[in-house]
Amino acid sequence: MRISEVRVIVTCPAGQTFTLVKILTDAGVYGVGEGTKNGRELGVAALLEHHIAPTLIGRDPGAIEDIWKFLYKGTYWRGGPIQNSALAAIDMALWDIKGKVAGMPVYSLLGGPTRRGLLTYTHIHGDSFADVAEKVLQQKAAGYKVIRAQVQVPGAPGVYGAEDANDPAYQQARNARLPYEGAWEPEPYLQIVPQLFAYLREKVGWDVRLFHDAHGRLTPIEAARLAKDLEPYKLLYLEDPIGPEYAPSMCRVRQASTTPLAIGEIISSKYEILPMIIEQTIDYMRCSPIHICTVREPAGGAVIYG
Repeated sequence: MRISEVRVIVTCPAGQTFTLVKILTDAGVYGVGEGTKNGRELGVAALLEHHIAPTLIGRDPGAIEDIWKFLYKGTYWRGGPIQNSALAAIDMALWDIKGKVAGMPVYSLLGGPTRRGLLTYTHIHGDSFADVAEKVLQQKAAGYKVIRAQVQVPGAPGVYGAEDANDPAYQQARNARLPYEGAWEPEPYLQIVPQLFAYLREKVGWDVRLFHDAHGRLTPIEAARLAKDLEPYKLLYLEDPIGPEYAPSMCRVRQASTTPLAIGEIISSKYEILPMIIEQTIDYMRCSPIHICTVREPAGGAVIYG
């Protein structure tokens, strides 16, 4: 059995864009994989279409590890969010083929199921404390046990996850389908977020787990201050208090507070987050598997299993 065709598909059902790859074989078996990188879907698609797909024609789809090594090492320029997402799509599609040939779901090939269910959360944001509290109560009534809470910040309309819909810059970006470039001031944000969670605990109680996402906009000392100020409100975690460029300083944030910390949404390799796991400076790893788990080997050649 050989790979006969590789199709790259960019689609947008219900307003969410996905980058998919479909690998076809001369035996009629095909596999589908996903390599979505939000905001850079076409970058992944171009890499797949112009640089990866042509090299796969005629190869054995069952040689998954050999294909991965060829694609990862053969480019010379290794890693990065775009390449890792593209490799994930290929990897997933090849495993899909292998599962179909074996007549088994891929999770069975990889060891079988370990859970019957997962705890999930929902996002809410509002333009005022009262608006946020009302929405938290609605989601709590709907059965959610974990809720992420964000609020608009006066003086900082560019806070991601709680943008001001009345901001002309936001409306212009939405109409032009361009990234929103808002204003950012850390001080108003650092003052209002602890006030939000004090209000929420008073209005919604303590039997729902809350968390907040700082989206990596803070310096280590600002993040340490926020984690400390949020401590009385027992968050499930504070997400992305700093960006990956500050990763060595996560220990400063950890030492300031017992507020649990999470990071990983914009991590592109397991090796970027590995030191934080080893040093226990984070409590939750929030990485997307397709962005980090395709990287098998470090430069020295020892295999690290993810």
